[in-house]
Amino acid sequence: MKGRKLLMIPGPIEFEPEVLQAMSIPTPSHVAPNFIACFGHCLEMMRKVWLCPDGQPFIVAGSGTLAMDLAGANLIEPGDQALVVSSGYFGQRFAHLLRRYGAEGDILEAAPGELVPLEQVEAALAAKNYKLMTFTHVDTSTGVRTDAQALGALGQQYNTLTILDGVCSVAGERIHQQEWGIDVVLTASQKAISVPPGLALLVVSPRAMQAWQQRRSPVGNYYADWHNWLPIMQAYEDRKPAYFGTPAVNLIMALEVSLKQILAEGMEARFKRHAHIAHAFREAMQALAIMMLPAEKAAAANTLTAAFYPEGVDGNQFRAAVSQAGVIIAGGLLADLKSQYFRVGHMGPVNQNDLLATVGAIEAALHHCGYPYDTSAGSKAAKAALLADF
Repeated sequence: MKGRKLLMIPGPIEFEPEVLQAMSIPTPSHVAPNFIACFGHCLEMMRKVWLCPDGQPFIVAGSGTLAMDLAGANLIEPGDQALVVSSGYFGQRFAHLLRRYGAEGDILEAAPGELVPLEQVEAALAAKNYKLMTFTHVDTSTGVRTDAQALGALGQQYNTLTILDGVCSVAGERIHQQEWGIDVVLTASQKAISVPPGLALLVVSPRAMQAWQQRRSPVGNYYADWHNWLPIMQAYEDRKPAYFGTPAVNLIMALEVSLKQILAEGMEARFKRHAHIAHAFREAMQALAIMMLPAEKAAAANTLTAAFYPEGVDGNQFRAAVSQAGVIIAGGLLADLKSQYFRVGHMGPVNQNDLLATVGAIEAALHHCGYPYDTSAGSKAAKAALLADF
């Protein structure tokens, strides 16, 4: 009998044993030569994972919200015009964050499960001179994936800095930061990067670094100020000791292990694996007549799935039954729909066996809740999709 349940929420996720082992070793000094080398190696590997060879990486102790703060605090000054393209809860959060630093501007908000049309984004950019545009690549609240490449191109066309919130996408969804012209791509360690919570990670383009250097006013957040962190990143990459705030030493050692694993798999292979597993899971849900929250299949994320409870199925009872079957999934996040849907994360090291176990637990829960369905239809559909070429 296993002593733990399979964690299939949109983060934190399941982690590889080697990553967890790096967390458990005795903590070295943050200026020890071996740790300096580790930190510098992580910065170099981040450029490869983000596919941004000319970018400036930052590794700072904190959550994904801090990664958002690092971007907003350094690139916004009072009175700057900002455009937020929102596909859920975290787009709204970015709008609140930018206003805290004095941004003015607009939010384009999609209905739950939908995307803001690109034509609407372009019309807004054409009508006003925005300094900055933010968008969430995969909003964890809805499972909707935006067209990051197209939005990056619009930012370039209208000379607007772009910030991609990739907390639920980096190292899982396809991102070519430099090729797509996206100025900041940020994430957190506990999702597809596959390291326990505690690291805010971002890569910043030369254009965004130049905009920051040309600020007219001080950065309004002491901890997030790149003036404090850039010398640290540069020193560690040059394999020299430096100090501003004590880094999360064991987490960074775990990050080195995970980034090595990600690059060993290869970015193209990793993108395809996530897409294949997501497709198989959606096929299983369709076979069980479970409706997706994303309105269009093409906009459904590869790192998580948001789906409605079947009619007549109580959400609390359903999730408890899934847990009883050995798998933990998440409830809804959007306030207006919270009781109507659930979310399943399938990112990072999640494999086919994890996916089939999750589908089986969902089938067991449906049976427990008295929902009529074709027995094992979901599992059969998932297996067929996993066996098929993708």
